[in-house]
Amino acid sequence: MKANYSHILLVYIAILCIGCKDDKSNSTESIIILEGLVFNNGEKWIANPETHTGMKRIDSILKNNTTSDGKILGEALSKETSYIIKSCDMKGEEHNQLHVVLVPILEEITDIKEVTDSSELKNKVSHLKSLINTYFKHFKI
Repeated sequence: MKANYSHILLVYIAILCIGCKDDKSNSTESIIILEGLVFNNGEKWIANPETHTGMKRIDSILKNNTTSDGKILGEALSKETSYIIKSCDMKGEEHNQLHVVLVPILEEITDIKEVTDSSELKNKVSHLKSLINTYFKHFKI
């Protein structure tokens, strides 16, 4: 019986590792599993329009990025996160759920500002794209 639990645990860990890996193919479908992020009874959470607009702008910046300067990219992204934070009037569980995905996004943008290596920047941008996709998988307006 103990062996069965070990196998189940190994399968679960493998699934989590696959789901959390960085997307090297730049697929727009990649998402990241974030601890605590859940759906609203099987549905997407409702975000306020400003938050959703800010996330769309971040997505657009990332998709159209041509700079290899992390500071320039990070500043453009920070402008949008500032807009999101300033405009957020969400309350309750949808607000709590937004923070589950927004905090890692903010952390990744902070890291991007410090990146000087183009390969590392590419990896950070890929990870951030996956976080943004995670937002869109769990939120709508």
